[in-house]
Amino acid sequence: MARAGTTIFTEMTELAQRTGAINLGQGFPDEDGPAVILDAAVAAIHGGHNQYAPLGGVPALREAVADHQRRRYGLEPDPGTEVQVTFGATEGLAAALLALVAAGDEVLVLDPAYDSYAPIVRLAGGRVRPIALAPPDWRLDEAALQSAVTPATRLLLLNTPHNPTGRVLDEAELELLARACRDHDLIAVTDEVYEHLVYDGRHVPLATLPGMWERTLTVSSLGKTHSLTGWKVGWVTGPAGLVERVRTVKQFVSFAGGTPLQHAAAVAMALPDDEIGALADALRGKRDRLAAGLREAGFSVLASAGTYFLNADARELGYDDAARLCQTLPHEAGVAAIPVSAFTATPDGPARSIVRFAFCKRNEVLDEAIERMSAWARGR
Repeated sequence: MARAGTTIFTEMTELAQRTGAINLGQGFPDEDGPAVILDAAVAAIHGGHNQYAPLGGVPALREAVADHQRRRYGLEPDPGTEVQVTFGATEGLAAALLALVAAGDEVLVLDPAYDSYAPIVRLAGGRVRPIALAPPDWRLDEAALQSAVTPATRLLLLNTPHNPTGRVLDEAELELLARACRDHDLIAVTDEVYEHLVYDGRHVPLATLPGMWERTLTVSSLGKTHSLTGWKVGWVTGPAGLVERVRTVKQFVSFAGGTPLQHAAAVAMALPDDEIGALADALRGKRDRLAAGLREAGFSVLASAGTYFLNADARELGYDDAARLCQTLPHEAGVAAIPVSAFTATPDGPARSIVRFAFCKRNEVLDEAIERMSAWARGR
């Protein structure tokens, strides 16, 4: 891990703190989730749910996750053998990759990619094979997919809705990936933490496509859906044989914990769909609010169909290096953001000039950030 270094999130958050900049870099809300979930956690603490949970997770949460997959997507995982609770989605992804990737194996990843993927693949002894997505539409290209597959490819690590681009893959793109998995006998691990934060189009889990349930591990979490990112309650669902391999790794990493939060998560999973939809509606408005402000400041704003994030191209402002721009913005504009080049295998490629902004903030925070960015743009 010597070459992994410090994550871009840590770097930019520390810079925001030093300069007093508004942090639109790291994707965490500045408002808590529904009070009913918070109250359920307090009740679980005072109700004596403070010791180790079972390795697989609190039964009520496993049942709730299974019910969610059945109700939302028509999947029917067995809560005892086909649901594994984890410390957030990242632990679920790490346990899956450590369980399934051997030395020399190659892992397909959409590029740009969330920054934890490559280090975890390396920890498992594998190598990342990027599938390049190009701005402004970030659409999956069949030729790029086919050229990424080699005889050493063993696994597809898929993230949709996609961070950092905000792209929600459509069914045609998903079928391309499913066909590659079937044709080359690949296992798929899907990161679907933004599954309910879709503003345009709809989220379709890869596991629902023909022939994919038996070869797919689906990973999601509570944090993004209910604005509780610090709770780190996640889960993995899939066929029993694959979930058992994840469970075998997890028992030697963290075993089990967060017991009262797991009980509260079960309450969250049972909330009516319209409550979940209300958050997505609010975030859609925040996305549009920030997009309008960035356009006014002179950025070219790219479409974002989901997630917490909006991308903007700085070339119209005269900047072709977003990494350098993001180092200066906290000092000059009082706003912190993330260069998309930090998420790609080709930092000097098509994403070089693109900046990622998080819009999961209170409206008054977004308005202040927009005002600062506009003043900076006018005063350059």
